[in-house]
Amino acid sequence: MLADRTTLTQFLIEERRRYPGASGELNSLILGIALACKAIAKRVAYGALGGALGAAATTNVQGETQQKLDVVANDLFLRANEWGGLVSGMVSEELEAPYPIPERYPRGKYLLVFDPLDGSSNIDVNVSVGSIFSILRAARPGANAAAEDFLQPGSEQVCAGYAIYGPSTMIVLTVGTGVHGFTLEPQLGEFILTHPAIQVPAAASEFAINASNSRFWEPAVTRYVEECLAGSTGPRGKDFNMRWVASLVAETHRILTRGGVFLYPRDTKDPAKRGRLRLLYEANPVAHIIEQAGGLASTGCARVLDIAPESLHQRVAFIFGAREEVERIEQYHRDHNVVEDDAPLYGTRGLFRANG
Repeated sequence: MLADRTTLTQFLIEERRRYPGASGELNSLILGIALACKAIAKRVAYGALGGALGAAATTNVQGETQQKLDVVANDLFLRANEWGGLVSGMVSEELEAPYPIPERYPRGKYLLVFDPLDGSSNIDVNVSVGSIFSILRAARPGANAAAEDFLQPGSEQVCAGYAIYGPSTMIVLTVGTGVHGFTLEPQLGEFILTHPAIQVPAAASEFAINASNSRFWEPAVTRYVEECLAGSTGPRGKDFNMRWVASLVAETHRILTRGGVFLYPRDTKDPAKRGRLRLLYEANPVAHIIEQAGGLASTGCARVLDIAPESLHQRVAFIFGAREEVERIEQYHRDHNVVEDDAPLYGTRGLFRANG
């Protein structure tokens, strides 16, 4: 079975050999993450048989009702990565503040940021969910990480990836040398390299957006979607399909596989919010993966990986996928984002237009 296959461990060792001074600690951390993902995949696969479906009696820092598997997945990530002396702190969607490494364990030189179970609203209907993770360098190796240590631009990530728990379980990751996909061989319990050097297809014929929010969209987004919907007789001269899974991991995986563009734009539904998705543990890791695969990730007005985070749970608008499509949407934000006077904050010279 393994004679002509590369496991995740072998892949990481080969990557490390390219850098003779590397300690191997990053490899060990990634394998710890992979272990957590295996455990989560098993819990997800049991479904109703495992007794973990449905809502928990708790909410997270975002004020969202947690699913039982949100809590389980978060704990599995923490337990798998707290003890090895590889991280000095961890941040999760499910925790208000950085997780303090227990005193009995040493601190390392990396920071781990993760969404333990993305798309958990899909759990009860048996639709694909996933985990998202990002690794940063600790500013003070060996010391307890403070909240501000995590506030690094996405361009500083040393690794980003996601696991998708679908018909098969996969980990897709980048360590800065392209994007590679590994499928879990369930009998061996090994992730096997099945999708080397993934590239976002240049031509796009699909877009993903939550159309129920269309009345709140910025004019630039409305224009783009209307052009796609006009099909072969419209200005784009071709037909587009629309998709929406409500799972960022599933949307990302489809775009890496089939191409297209994903939009979760800023809108006027809640003008105080800069967007819906979280910068540190959703937008940044996905943006890093997409750009390593030849695509582009933007807020509509700025490159996501250049944003200087202001808080652990900061939200941003998020548009990513085929480079040409994202560049078109950015152009529409520059040139065609004038709104009516009843929403002056979003005008050409409005507050939100200026800072993206």
